[in-house]
Amino acid sequence: MLIATTPAPGHVVSLFEIATELTRRGHEVRWYTGEVFREQVERTGARFEPMTEGLDFGGRSREEAFPEHAGLAGLKSFKVGVRDIFYRTAPGQLADILALLERFPADRILADDMCYGACFASEKTGIPLVWLANSIYILGSRDTGPLGMGLGPSTNPWNRLRNAALRFAGDQVSMRDLRAEADRVRAQVGLPRLKTRAMENISRYPDLYLVGSVASFEFPRRDLAPGTHFIGGLFGVAPKHFDPPSWWDELSGDRPVVLITQGTTANDVERMLVPAVRALADEDVLVVLTTGSKLDVERLLPLPRNVRMERFVPYHHLLPHVDVMMTNGGYNGVNAALAHGVPLVVVPATEENPDVAARVEYAGVGVVVKPRAVTESSLRAAVTTVRTDERYRRRAAEIAVDLNNSDAPKRAADLIESAVVFQDQIPTGGIAR
Repeated sequence: MLIATTPAPGHVVSLFEIATELTRRGHEVRWYTGEVFREQVERTGARFEPMTEGLDFGGRSREEAFPEHAGLAGLKSFKVGVRDIFYRTAPGQLADILALLERFPADRILADDMCYGACFASEKTGIPLVWLANSIYILGSRDTGPLGMGLGPSTNPWNRLRNAALRFAGDQVSMRDLRAEADRVRAQVGLPRLKTRAMENISRYPDLYLVGSVASFEFPRRDLAPGTHFIGGLFGVAPKHFDPPSWWDELSGDRPVVLITQGTTANDVERMLVPAVRALADEDVLVVLTTGSKLDVERLLPLPRNVRMERFVPYHHLLPHVDVMMTNGGYNGVNAALAHGVPLVVVPATEENPDVAARVEYAGVGVVVKPRAVTESSLRAAVTTVRTDERYRRRAAEIAVDLNNSDAPKRAADLIESAVVFQDQIPTGGIAR
């Protein structure tokens, strides 16, 4: 088994449990990713394989790795990010992976669903490809709107007509340049053009598509890609050692606990963190603020008396104490909260965050505050609503049952072991749409 992942936490963490299960079963596993993840990879029993031709930006923020991205926002930020972080890095990844396969002839390739170098390698060699979604189900559907728009499921013909119109506009206008970039990159590595929609013309569909969540937290579709399985939650491995911060005992006090986090990559403190901290300063709650990446925390100071700030606290230890989580909509964080029955306030940023927020709203597990509506009063009202309206907690508890009753690593390993059988059952050239 060859695992290949984009060198960013959200694309790597979900695979730790699967890699551990595969090595436990006796499979030989090698893992191609960024150097910063070497120790964690080796802890799973897999052999670490470094990136040489591929761009290793692991451990750096987006602006550190791609300084020209600083200041970008909205659709432009999304398109430039996809182009530079995922498309243009794929040829280097492909060169590394093909060289690796020469000395390690893998039976399967398991990759996050945006590690396109791995996708190209599968296409060139015929080795079955397994995707693990690093976020929501990203493939298009007539029953859902295009990615990035935060639209809910389409339950009537008019909405499906709207979806078709939006997809056409995206392909021909707003995403036309990204679609052309995918064609260019495929030609660069000697692969033919795919006559599919934007964001789907970079890679063929995988043989198996594993989504690290549950169907109850996803929109219903009549046209899921063949080989798609919702396997349950994947939350990484709890750290062996945990030194709790000095304020840890306060979590067991009488005050409700509100966790505020922007995940590991977002770094604009003014967009959500600053107004959220101010909004809850006079509330009778304990606020735990985790800053994740390198933030200008000076802009958060002085902290109100009810706020405790840390760069990182393991969710395995923190979430059992949390009553409400406020987040920008990172998929892994949202699923981790739901696995503990924690309802949410989502303030979506860019990329797929609006789509994650739409699923939170659809599933009834939280409140969404749209970016233009962010004020101290709107955030305070959202937290109060989620904290006091039991409907959100009850629904989150129901999703938690689904997530925790799914043995995701075992389910994933079972499916991966059957991938060759599945490959034999589909037409040459990949999964038909």
